[in-house]
Amino acid sequence: MTKRSRVVGRRVGAVTAAVATGVGLMVTAPVAAAVPSTGALIAEVYGGGGNSGAELTNDFVELATVGSAAASLDGFTVQYLPASPSASSRWQATALTGAIEPDARYLVAQGRGAGGTVELPTPDAAGSIAMSASAGTVALVASTEPLTCRTAADCAADARIVDLVGYGGAVVRENSPAPGTNNTTSVARPELTDTDSNAADFTAGAPSPTNTAGETPDDGGDPDPEPPTAARIHDIQGTTRISPLAGERVGVTGVVTTTRNFGSRGFWMQDPESDDDPRTSEGIFVYSGSVAPDVAPGDEVTVTATVKEYYPDNPSSSKYQSLTELTDAQWTVVSGGNPVPEPTVITQETLPDELVAQPGGNIEPLPLEPDRYSLDFWEAHESELISVSDARVVGPSSQYNELYVTTKPEQNPSVRGGTVYQGYDRPNTGILKIESLIPFAERPFPQANTGDVLTGLTAGPVEYDSFGGYTLFASMLGEVKDNGLAREVTRAQRGGELAIATYNVENLSARNEQAKFDELARGVVDNLASPDIVTLEEIQDNNGPDGRGDGVVAADETMARFVDAIAAAGGPRYEWRQIDPQDLTDGGQPGGNIRVGFLFNPDRVSFVDRPGGDAVTPVEVSRERGRAKLSVSPGRIDPANAAWEDSRKSLAGEFVFRGRTVFVVANHFASKGGDQPTHGRFQPPNRGSEEQRVAQAQAVRGFVDDVLAADPRANVVVAGDINDYSFSPTVRTLTEGGALTALIDTLPEGDRYSYVFEGNSQVLDHVLISVAPRGVDYDVVHINAEFAEQASDHDPQLVRFLPGTGNPALDAVNELIDWLERIFGRR
Repeated sequence: MTKRSRVVGRRVGAVTAAVATGVGLMVTAPVAAAVPSTGALIAEVYGGGGNSGAELTNDFVELATVGSAAASLDGFTVQYLPASPSASSRWQATALTGAIEPDARYLVAQGRGAGGTVELPTPDAAGSIAMSASAGTVALVASTEPLTCRTAADCAADARIVDLVGYGGAVVRENSPAPGTNNTTSVARPELTDTDSNAADFTAGAPSPTNTAGETPDDGGDPDPEPPTAARIHDIQGTTRISPLAGERVGVTGVVTTTRNFGSRGFWMQDPESDDDPRTSEGIFVYSGSVAPDVAPGDEVTVTATVKEYYPDNPSSSKYQSLTELTDAQWTVVSGGNPVPEPTVITQETLPDELVAQPGGNIEPLPLEPDRYSLDFWEAHESELISVSDARVVGPSSQYNELYVTTKPEQNPSVRGGTVYQGYDRPNTGILKIESLIPFAERPFPQANTGDVLTGLTAGPVEYDSFGGYTLFASMLGEVKDNGLAREVTRAQRGGELAIATYNVENLSARNEQAKFDELARGVVDNLASPDIVTLEEIQDNNGPDGRGDGVVAADETMARFVDAIAAAGGPRYEWRQIDPQDLTDGGQPGGNIRVGFLFNPDRVSFVDRPGGDAVTPVEVSRERGRAKLSVSPGRIDPANAAWEDSRKSLAGEFVFRGRTVFVVANHFASKGGDQPTHGRFQPPNRGSEEQRVAQAQAVRGFVDDVLAADPRANVVVAGDINDYSFSPTVRTLTEGGALTALIDTLPEGDRYSYVFEGNSQVLDHVLISVAPRGVDYDVVHINAEFAEQASDHDPQLVRFLPGTGNPALDAVNELIDWLERIFGRR
């Protein structure tokens, strides 16, 4: 499961083109939540603004309130979802402020098209969402966070939704959808009634936008409007991240370099005459709303538009950088066939090694230093054409139709062609994300693995994307050269070795298709050589996220299907141990009731069952006959500790191998969700989630210390998804004082990774051991994270060792026997 959530907002990649052709979902879904009889509600929705035949230039949503009291909108948003949402569809949100007075209206302006002649009255709030003219869903939400529901049932369960209207063939709606609309009609509530049925409450008619002041388009605008400010593109871009002309109406001329006719439609243009200031970009994006721009590369255009700093979420609280763009745009083609400016060629010497200034706050006001900082370099070239050639892939193609390359092939290379993240102070400044502007019907997005090469020339405009940082939107895309990256296979354990693996199986539930179980099983059997013990992370309950809040927490069907699949793949008939969590308390995918657990091969190892362990009972350590003993097995470590709030609880188990006791702790620490990104506007980024993981590490370390206090020679293995780096305070809390060794630190730097995120090969999964194990052999088995096709997004890890006996002399004899077995090949 991805450890940082993808930001909801305007997706600019070609994935949107594919979504537009998707098959609609069934329309017999449950009724969405209804608004109370009093309070704010949606009064009118219009999505045809600026389209062919439309009079109004903009889409809009109009709000009203029922009752005698004003309805505050502070902290509220208006959000939009396509009519037939797919798995990649995202809600788009527009922040609201102020209040709706009784008998008044509140106008939210949305996307502007290239057509229309009549301006909206002054809106009370403004966004840039390009709503469909015929069908879609609009929600009034008591939150600034984008919604995640994509069905009527899921939206009905979201208490943040104050009101919701689906029009046309919208899947998400209250009961039956409101009528469909077109470029000249809207849907409106004539009586401000809410019967929980959009079809009953809304009728179609001519759009009638009205703002808080009671103004309508018929009131007319300023008879002598201020003329737009004449500007060059570099004047608009300025020498910081924020335009000095933000919010102003400008007139500007440039040459079209690239167009985007799907998704976030618009075009990029550049000024062919530079001002010779390396801090100011000569390119800018012109957003055309729901209308494909009627321009072509080489057209010289004069644009009248409003300068805007676009954020994917609430501008006042966003942790991301903005994109300087032109909105509410009108343009005239002056001439065609002009030379398109040459792209800036990016080589391994182009980008500085430092990422960005670290002022301890917002970097937006800082003057750009493109010769010193890589993020400043990209900002100084925002929306300009750039090119890369023969770039090595360091992040495989994803479900979002994107991949990552490095422009610095010698920067922290991994042993398999990636780029390793080795420290907070060692950023990989050469990484660049690639998306395609070529419609997928013409050319499907390429499938590439880490270590492949994007050969030839890849060129297009570059701009900031909240997920992944600066991105080259390719209008010219190179070909992928397959360098034959193979999935690794570890050796089998010898007879005297105990093999323990850890594997994050990415939201595995009994509802998954058999193909996922089979692929994961082959990894356990073929690539991990059937370990004796496997700690599992991201095991979900039997109905996964489908049964959110239904009280189902058991995972016996999930575990049984996995065990059956392993046996069918030729592996042993594993047994399992785990503890069901309390419903909706352990985080992860909503409704999945995620947890950790153990698999073990009963032909090689036995599990010491001590009953009494449940979701709330803590495991305790005692000393018996000179050895450590658990009070319950399996047992959760300090589950009432606040460190585990809304997170998976670590699970301890007691095993016996050849008469020797081994304590194993399975872990899945809190995610990095909510942390500020390394490429965001706050530097250094705040890693707020780290505090919880450090507290979790303290709890686990306290348990380990209790075991070692009872028996200093105890065999202890702490394994799982720690969700943090080897150099992090989390891992250092576990290893402090030498009681545990993080085995990832024993590998060469180029092999210290188990996960790939935004092109960085990094380690989130760990195996740590106490001092007792002998003959330790550790392996990160790379079978998933570097590949476009993955059974999981994590690579498993495995350690083989000879459990210590507590008798140094006997341990030495056992090591000698193991050495002889290696020499003579005995099992």
